[in-house]
Amino acid sequence: MDHYFTNNQNLKSDIKSLKYSYKNYEFNFLSDNGVFSKNHLDYGSRLLLETFLSCTFESKSVLDLGCGYGLIGIVIARTLSTNVTLCDVNKRALHLAKRNLDENKVSCNIIESNIYENIKEKYDVIITNPPIKAGKKVVLDFLVNAKEHLNTDGLLWYVMRKDQGAKSIAKILEEYYEVKNIKKDKGFYIFCCKMY
Repeated sequence: MDHYFTNNQNLKSDIKSLKYSYKNYEFNFLSDNGVFSKNHLDYGSRLLLETFLSCTFESKSVLDLGCGYGLIGIVIARTLSTNVTLCDVNKRALHLAKRNLDENKVSCNIIESNIYENIKEKYDVIITNPPIKAGKKVVLDFLVNAKEHLNTDGLLWYVMRKDQGAKSIAKILEEYYEVKNIKKDKGFYIFCCKMY
């Protein structure tokens, strides 16, 4: 079985259109086979996005790490007029993200990268719904190594389900960050982490 964090060029395409609205903004996202949450807008990603947007603070640059077809980054770029970079290892996801930028008349940087491999900049915010199915080592790479790519006072935002080890992962991250659980809903935990 192929996962959304792998590249399978032979996977048959089946484009779907997914609607999303936030406040007065309307969005349309194209999705396809071989990407995360292809049939619907993932609840955890939406909760992460909306919790992030409800917290007022200034961020000039945001990295949407493991962006998939671009839900989180595109909505942030359009609603906050912030400089957003979309990053994923999945070529099909990035192709969709490019189409979704056009679809929603939004401008973002796009980088193909296996986690932080091709990330050279530092950001005010790194936001991610890490790929749990890729395993704990990969998830910790997403979260622990964010600190190398955050500006001073930068923040790491992420979502994780309670039954996927949200509390134990947060405990590990406390070694590197001040970890705050901002919201809990339907078994999903939204965390905001700041470097010591």
